[in-house]
Amino acid sequence: MISKSTPSFQHITVKELHPTFAAEIHGVDFNAINDEVFAEILDAVTKYGVVVFRRTNLNDDSHVAFARLFGELDDVKPYNKAGRKNRLKYDELFDVSNVDVNGAILDPDSPRGQASKANDLFHVDSSFNPRRAGYSLLLCHDLPPPGMGGHTAFADTRTAFDDLPDDLKQTMLSKDYIAAHSILHSRKVAAPDFFADINPLDFPMGRHRLVQMHEASGRMNLYIAAHVHHIEGMDSDSSSALFQRLYQHATQDKYTVQIEWNNPRDLVIWDNTCTMHRAVGGPFLRKYKRDMRRATVHDSSSQAWGLNEHTDERQGLP
Repeated sequence: MISKSTPSFQHITVKELHPTFAAEIHGVDFNAINDEVFAEILDAVTKYGVVVFRRTNLNDDSHVAFARLFGELDDVKPYNKAGRKNRLKYDELFDVSNVDVNGAILDPDSPRGQASKANDLFHVDSSFNPRRAGYSLLLCHDLPPPGMGGHTAFADTRTAFDDLPDDLKQTMLSKDYIAAHSILHSRKVAAPDFFADINPLDFPMGRHRLVQMHEASGRMNLYIAAHVHHIEGMDSDSSSALFQRLYQHATQDKYTVQIEWNNPRDLVIWDNTCTMHRAVGGPFLRKYKRDMRRATVHDSSSQAWGLNEHTDERQGLP
């Protein structure tokens, strides 16, 4: 169960959405966020891992400005330099829509559409890059009609770790496993025919400890994602078996919640270092726009870079 101890909230109203994580926050005026209000929002993100705000008045400008309060922002400049076009005003906004650069509905069979299939798998943002993502702030701009899908699901990887069988938990703590993350691997899992000729081992991977402390809350956590290609120091079969056991455990219904996007300007913030998320598909895909834009805050914890070199290299470039 979610702890009822600190923090206490004096400036915001919090409605819990799941027994162990996720909450909806009310009472925030995004035109006038002072230090006290922001501190409580940050406390809520730390406590719940995922927080939802309904009917904000945020636009691209204020979205980016609000995200900067959380820390240094990632950007799409390396992708732009590699030839990927960006239809959005800010390089600090990642386009995670089914909208192409011309404003039309994205063809699911296009290269970008095929790559986007990996978003349907539980993952964390940027674990495959040298410096991982901390917070993600996803703002809705346009939605398909109700009943057409397009929700976002989240998984609580702190409680999933807490609930591991004692023998497995002790093994995980004593072995200090390192997982190698690759966006090309998750894309190949999601769209095997399209990515049949890609070998993820031909490209750099992000290396992170599989079990680590979530520093903001002091709780232990499974840092796991569909991006995990292998666990270092294990043969392929053993690595796959352990990963699947942990991944299937962490994505059980009792550790997950599905957030419905009700209105344009709904905002969801999550902590990638203690939750996973995935896009939930639906019949909207070829019929209606789902325009979502994400600001991504670099992790600033001591584990932000994992076991990686400090470079600006990116995975998933064209």
